[in-house]
Amino acid sequence: MHIPELANDVAEVLIGEEQIRQKVIELGARLSADYLGRELTLVSVLKGSLPFMADLMRAISIPVTIDLMEVSSYGGTATETSGLVRILKDLSASIEGRDVLVVEDIIDTGLTLNYLVRYLKGKNPRSLRICTLLDKPARRLVEIPIDYRGFEIPDQFVVGYGLDYGERYRNLPYIGVLKPEVYGGT
Repeated sequence: MHIPELANDVAEVLIGEEQIRQKVIELGARLSADYLGRELTLVSVLKGSLPFMADLMRAISIPVTIDLMEVSSYGGTATETSGLVRILKDLSASIEGRDVLVVEDIIDTGLTLNYLVRYLKGKNPRSLRICTLLDKPARRLVEIPIDYRGFEIPDQFVVGYGLDYGERYRNLPYIGVLKPEVYGGT
């Protein structure tokens, strides 16, 4: 699939559609094996991780339930997070005593996810693990224990497959590096 208007703003394709598909299948198989005989609750943090979670849950062969949270990091700029987090939409169901997997699109500074993990641990899940499609360790400010990682990426501004800039580019089927002139970068 090619979306010309959006694709013109992409400097390069960092991770192609087929690479993503293969990685999601691999992660789904690992999760199915690791949680065999148990039911897994997938928690997606809106909005960016929706495509990843939708594909991931279809790649998991054990029973899963899903829930959604929406958080807002405020105090930063459009391309930075402050780590100050507000929960806009909380979980719909209790996770007490459940095996929970937080499904993220990207982890960079780790500030928002660090807050979210502490918040979710307070709800007494049986286990709490993290699965991210993209890991950008060069920007990490707090240590985050990533249990399942799709790809480690360099410190570049990426869009596509759920990731956005100004709510655009989420529908690109690949992970692309956004041209700096689009977001005012250098």
